[in-house]
Amino acid sequence: MVDIIKEGLIGSFRSIYSIAIIVIPTMIVLEILKNYSVLDKISDTFKFISDFFGISKDTTLPILVGTIFGISYGAGVIIQSVKEKDISNRDIFLMVNFLILCHAVVEDTLIFVAVGSNGFILLGSRIIAAVVVTYILSKKLNFNENGYMISSNRQ
Repeated sequence: MVDIIKEGLIGSFRSIYSIAIIVIPTMIVLEILKNYSVLDKISDTFKFISDFFGISKDTTLPILVGTIFGISYGAGVIIQSVKEKDISNRDIFLMVNFLILCHAVVEDTLIFVAVGSNGFILLGSRIIAAVVVTYILSKKLNFNENGYMISSNRQ
């Protein structure tokens, strides 16, 4: 029993370490890029994403990071953006729903291609599903002034 607990703890700390060696340098680089307004330029370049879903420009960077690097590695950017910016509950809800369907597209696609999947179909279907579902949610859901979902928009 002690061996199982010991093995579980060691495995957990290894996982935390593996994530930390990627997340911490990424956050440092992002902080440097933010100080030189590079992140603002990236967000401006991809502003069409937030415009399409009717969400704030401040959600663009977390969506890009989560889509490319995944939810685990993108979580730091998502949390930091939510803390630093005035992002509404609606925008957070839509951003998270997009990332549920379409995260870590590079890594996941490469893994599945390695075992025989068609990368174009896999990547395309994930992006299309994320865009369609998030767009529908952005048009159908209503939030009150406190940011709580109140009902769906039935038209």
